[in-house]
Amino acid sequence: MKEVVVVSGKGGTGKTSVLASFAALAKKAVMADCDVDAADLHLVLEPTIELRQEFRSGRQAVIRGNGCNDCGVCQEVCRFDAVKSNCHGNGEAAFSIDPTACEGCGVCVRSCPTRAIEFPERICGEWYVSRTRFGPMVHGRLAIAAENSGKLVTLVRRKAADIAQKETRDLLLVDGPPGVGCPVIASMTGASAALVVAEPTLSGEHDLERLLELSKLLGVPAAITVNKWELNPGMAARIEKRAAALGAADMGRLWEQVCAAIRGNAGSAG
Repeated sequence: MKEVVVVSGKGGTGKTSVLASFAALAKKAVMADCDVDAADLHLVLEPTIELRQEFRSGRQAVIRGNGCNDCGVCQEVCRFDAVKSNCHGNGEAAFSIDPTACEGCGVCVRSCPTRAIEFPERICGEWYVSRTRFGPMVHGRLAIAAENSGKLVTLVRRKAADIAQKETRDLLLVDGPPGVGCPVIASMTGASAALVVAEPTLSGEHDLERLLELSKLLGVPAAITVNKWELNPGMAARIEKRAAALGAADMGRLWEQVCAAIRGNAGSAG
């Protein structure tokens, strides 16, 4: 099974559109949307969800009201200001934990003298197994203000690979996150190849260099394609030259190829 991941240095370069085009052209492929922080491949492929599962990662402190003696130790030891004091009408204070501020360090759990703080697993989002008109698709979605997206990316990739092996599909297409952070590393590690979608701007050139450095570090062969090249032909050529110097293959310019195909069809029709 070959695994191709499509990445970009920033959002909005067109990598999801490229991945969706690959999905439409490929045979016996499995798709994985690993841009779990802002997943949008489902908007194009319109999947039918067959399996929905919670994604749990890390832990979150929760104060039991019937066990708390309002001593305030938890608020004193919390470095993240996650413990809030809520005053009752009779002047007594009850404490609660803000789930968006809690970092799950567990200091308040260990410090509570009455053991009134529980420490359950944190629900950080959901992941799905779906069917599209082009084949199976695995995707996920992080909850608001949730973390550990790298773990969810790894989970999505693993489930997609399992489906590919089970259904004897020989290609896994991964829509990776933008940037070079933890989710991107989780998407690219161990892939057969990476396609970097760049845009013809100065920031696009800088982002491309960082991604190519990352792919080299991870040992993943990389290729590039310049999208919307006609906005700045000079910069597009400069990016292609820079990518060649860094050892990346050039897959061409997207709009140039599309327009050439349209002109060819129009000429045949005429």
